[in-house]
Amino acid sequence: MHTNRSREYAAVVDRLFALKAHGPHFGVDRMRVLAEALGHPERSVPCVHIAGTNGKGSVAAMLEAMLRAAGWRTGLYTSPHLVHLGERVQVDRRALTEEQILTYAAELDPVAARIAAADPTLRPSFFELMTAMAFLEFQRRRCDIAVIEVGLGGRLDATNVVTPELAVITSIGLDHCELLGNSLAQIAAEKAGIIKPAVPVVIGRMPRDAEKVIRALAAQLGAPIQSVAERFRLGLEGVPSTRLEGEYQRWNAATATLAAQQLDPRWRMEPAAIRQGLERVEWAGRWERRRVGGRTVILDASHNSEGALALEANLSQLVAETHRRPVIVTGVLGLDRARPLLDVISRYARAVHLVVPHEPRACGYEELEKAMPRGFPGRVVRDTVEQVFPAADRCAVGETDDIVVVTGSIYLLGEVMARLETGL
Repeated sequence: MHTNRSREYAAVVDRLFALKAHGPHFGVDRMRVLAEALGHPERSVPCVHIAGTNGKGSVAAMLEAMLRAAGWRTGLYTSPHLVHLGERVQVDRRALTEEQILTYAAELDPVAARIAAADPTLRPSFFELMTAMAFLEFQRRRCDIAVIEVGLGGRLDATNVVTPELAVITSIGLDHCELLGNSLAQIAAEKAGIIKPAVPVVIGRMPRDAEKVIRALAAQLGAPIQSVAERFRLGLEGVPSTRLEGEYQRWNAATATLAAQQLDPRWRMEPAAIRQGLERVEWAGRWERRRVGGRTVILDASHNSEGALALEANLSQLVAETHRRPVIVTGVLGLDRARPLLDVISRYARAVHLVVPHEPRACGYEELEKAMPRGFPGRVVRDTVEQVFPAADRCAVGETDDIVVVTGSIYLLGEVMARLETGL
């Protein structure tokens, strides 16, 4: 991109991100107004709507890969991004370019201004503008079908203006409690808000209390429901494999497989397309192995208590296979998330390097140190992404034969991946 356009793009991104400073804008009213002003592009492309505490991004990526393997042009909308803003909106897994984002921003700015002039409370948020870009892109690129991941919750999420072909709820755990509720039942009710009358529902493995709430709402709306726990009663023995590592990814593969099987027959989701999708799927930052400076670095987003359980399973297997404890680099947003994560890390790490992601909600060094379980025998070091990875091809922690695991906030992983991509 030309230097002037690069500056223009940077200014647009800064302006979009500035909208996030006002905090999350829960509710679908603003998105409904924006969608109407744009001529309802969300109604142009059939979609699958995916909610859940964990696994929704992985399931979305798997289902998209299956649909593409079946020959369809696909849209994929996920959040947050790791390195580039355009990652959120993809057609056939090709992200929006900076030039496309500039074009959409120029189109949406006057629409947002007109809405705000009529009613300032309806000014679109950052997430709503990105959602609008996704709907417009999928419409204009004539996608056959889109996979839409919920941003937060479900019932009041901006994506909940869609009426999907299928609703998927991957899992229910305690996260974002300040917005979604302090019990599994309350959180399940919020995520079940994506269920529409008579639209089929697929649910992943989840606690009984949560499943009960979802089943009750589905029954009220006449929405047929299928459960991974019922479909795969034999445990891992009957669960499909996928190129994404970890036992939890096999259960995500089971959810994606069941979702594909519940789609209308016109989508031609044959076993070969499902298998091919699971074999080819790519989803960065989920127990993703890389070689950096001659050593293995594993990148794994794990940002809540449910994610910490999946991390423990992977770390346990890693130590069993290598007979060596890894060096772990971690940074987290919020103490409620930090405690279960550090508890797991302390049981498997040889040394822990604490970093503070460049996010307002990130835990500082002192908070992380206090949250480390007492009695951890290894070194605990205050560090930065720049010191851990001084260049794109260098990792400065551990010995050459160590495995380095970077885990915690997805924002931390984004900073690390940007560093490995550019060295800046």
